[in-house]
Amino acid sequence: MKKLATVLFAAGLLASATACSASHQLSTAETCERIQSVVSNPANGAGKTGMNRLANQIRPIHAVASDDLKPALKSILDYTDEQAKETPDEAKLAELQSGYQQASSTYTQFCS
Repeated sequence: MKKLATVLFAAGLLASATACSASHQLSTAETCERIQSVVSNPANGAGKTGMNRLANQIRPIHAVASDDLKPALKSILDYTDEQAKETPDEAKLAELQSGYQQASSTYTQFCS
């Protein structure tokens, strides 16, 4: 199980590194593909460490994301950054929650 998690994590990092080296804006399909490789990693959702991993893997994708998905990724980053803090501001999290949920809807709209 540990080896599988390591392989999935490495694949996510590879996808993120590839996004970093891209010098052009990704198409919506390419953005969806890269996001899918990150969110399919089960380690990216477990606790503060998982939130940090998720945010760090989405950041390079956000930099080159399609115009359709860039705002959704920004909302996800804002939420995950706050959630990953040692002591998250509960009021701010509640405020960011709606943007995070809208980002999920946007992702579903463009990537399903």
